Amino acid sequence: MKKTEIIMGMPITVEVVDKIKPSDIDKVFDYFRSVDDRFSTYKKDSEISKVNRGLAEKDWSGEMKEVMRLCDLTKEQTNGYFDIEHEGKIDPSGLVKGWAIYNAANLLRDMGLKNYYIEAGGDIEVSGLNQSGQPWTVGIRNPFNTAEIVKAVILHDQGMATSGNYIRGEHIYNPKDENDKDGELRSLSVIGPNVYEADRYVTAAFAMGKKGIYFIESLEGFEGYMIDNNKTATLTTRFGDYVATTA
Repeated sequence: MKKTEIIMGMPITVEVVDKIKPSDIDKVFDYFRSVDDRFSTYKKDSEISKVNRGLAEKDWSGEMKEVMRLCDLTKEQTNGYFDIEHEGKIDPSGLVKGWAIYNAANLLRDMGLKNYYIEAGGDIEVSGLNQSGQPWTVGIRNPFNTAEIVKAVILHDQGMATSGNYIRGEHIYNPKDENDKDGELRSLSVIGPNVYEADRYVTAAFAMGKKGIYFIESLEGFEGYMIDNNKTATLTTRFGDYVATTA
């Protein structure tokens, strides 16, 4: 069963190869809606909007406390390049999307399902095999021509996240120098053990500019593919192990 809905301002697709009831797949989309209601900075009644208006920490929900803790941890682990504070506001979107996809995947797993694919705005989590009984293959788009796939990669119970400025424009900044907006990178894709880990690290690495690919190289269990503004691609040492080959 495959279904797509627009939630969190982006298309979200859930594909389950195993037998699943429509009501169960709907639970996954209901979860994404609950995340959007809580963390959308565009909704004035969302909890994150209330936090930005001064909601006391003691009144935060358990999910808000968890996300804030994970954001603080990620900031520490990335030497400050992952920073959710910008112009006096807090926006944890750079972590929430991957975290939500990962949690949604766990909902399917807890239902006893083993073969599925979840994508939200280009960030992906896969488990098991696709409808053809093969590993899931996902594409990385050419940021200069989004109709073209520049690399197809094979994922095994993993996640992949992409950061770029070719759809939403410049929205990821160097937190160490807010005047640094020269846009060195066009896109950066990271493969990790799950989409939550890939998403939080790709956000930080993109903010680092061209040196971000070396940060990904330093992380055990992660691989990356970077395209800069000069249309030059740089990849980590073992990224090629994931690239699908054609006969």
